[in-house]
Amino acid sequence: MTQTAHLSRAVSARAADAPPATTGPPARRLRLLGVDAARGVALLGMVAVHSLYQSDSAGRPTWSFTIFGGRAAALFAVLAGVGIAFMTGRRRVPLTAGGGPVAALGVRALVIGAIGLALGYTDASLASVILPYYAVMFVLAIPLVFLPTWLVASTAVVVAAGAPVLRQFLLPGLPEPTFDNPAFAQLVDDPGALLSELTMTGEFPAVTWLAYLCVGLVVGRLALNRLAVVVGLLYTGVLFAAAAPVASWILLYRYEGSMRIWATQPRSGLTAAETTELLVYGGDGSTPTSTWWWLAVDAPHTGTPLDLLGTIGSAIALLAGMLLAFHVAGPVARRVISVPLVPLAAAGSMTLTLYTAHIVFMNSELDSFTPMTGYVVQVLAMVLFGTAWWATAGRGPLEGPLALLSTGARRLVTRRDGVLRRAGMSMYPPEATRRRSPRQTTAPRPH
Repeated sequence: MTQTAHLSRAVSARAADAPPATTGPPARRLRLLGVDAARGVALLGMVAVHSLYQSDSAGRPTWSFTIFGGRAAALFAVLAGVGIAFMTGRRRVPLTAGGGPVAALGVRALVIGAIGLALGYTDASLASVILPYYAVMFVLAIPLVFLPTWLVASTAVVVAAGAPVLRQFLLPGLPEPTFDNPAFAQLVDDPGALLSELTMTGEFPAVTWLAYLCVGLVVGRLALNRLAVVVGLLYTGVLFAAAAPVASWILLYRYEGSMRIWATQPRSGLTAAETTELLVYGGDGSTPTSTWWWLAVDAPHTGTPLDLLGTIGSAIALLAGMLLAFHVAGPVARRVISVPLVPLAAAGSMTLTLYTAHIVFMNSELDSFTPMTGYVVQVLAMVLFGTAWWATAGRGPLEGPLALLSTGARRLVTRRDGVLRRAGMSMYPPEATRRRSPRQTTAPRPH
């Protein structure tokens, strides 16, 4: 059997676990491949941000940082929301059936958080571990699955616009973040400070980044197998991604926001060099509170409304592009496109495993390469391992146990809820359950 056939069988197995769709299996497989390919891009982008230089010898941002800085992590978060939508059947979860999805999301949060805290020994200057922040995001996302799609979209707008403003008010009174990778010791010694950092003051503040999960949840509920929907997503993403820097430039230079930032620079707690670096290369999840004009910045990881708008746009556009690639008509063209994209999707199907391996590798003696060589080595290893594992074993080494635990928790709670419902019904006398209301016993009136 050829490698392509192995991959096809693996895709079919993954599609069997997916929620029901309105179309047949081929469209469902293409949707899964497109989403996994987007995850693969996010994975390789984050590896590039961690492994390659941010600036060149002239002090300008490198191509890798210009493309992936801030965008790769945001794409991961949006796709996490898409994954939640797939987990919950791509529709609003009724309150009466919410126990199972809540248990599944809770277990995922616990496992991902535990893996992230286990990586707390690593050096944050090499790579900030996002997994503990993800765990908090999953917990915050639990109420969203019970909301209609329009209300989830409204929540995304409110969070993207309001969370940065709330943060500007609260930051002066919150504990100073350590910006270290969170570990179990910090969870035991100072849980309050850890929670503050994970939710508001850290590099990936969960309250602000909840906007990404909201957007992903909305996108995941759409009919992604329809070409018109995907094209609409592409246009929307490009529009958002282009509007953010334009709006930021107008606010900073036409309305002199940049001058206000520099005028209040002595009160910001930053040096002139640090201020310049923040404006060009971005921050660590937040901006100074010396002036409200900082919210007009769109630099990476500043968590401003325009930063969120631009990175949401790039994430949506990239996902739409991957989905469009698998919509190409014609077997020959589709086969040509599958050569690079299917291995990318294979790596994207096990991002938890490969991301964890990447963090461990960068903090080990094995990483003795130059930045570009080390990046190429990691990319090749991820693609080759991901393709081989996906074609033979299916889910990744960490994804498999995670899916088993979350699915088991969901089934256990669903079974318990069913027993309780049956027990509640049995509390009523049999005749009471058969009695019909007066309206039901009355003969229908003639029209």
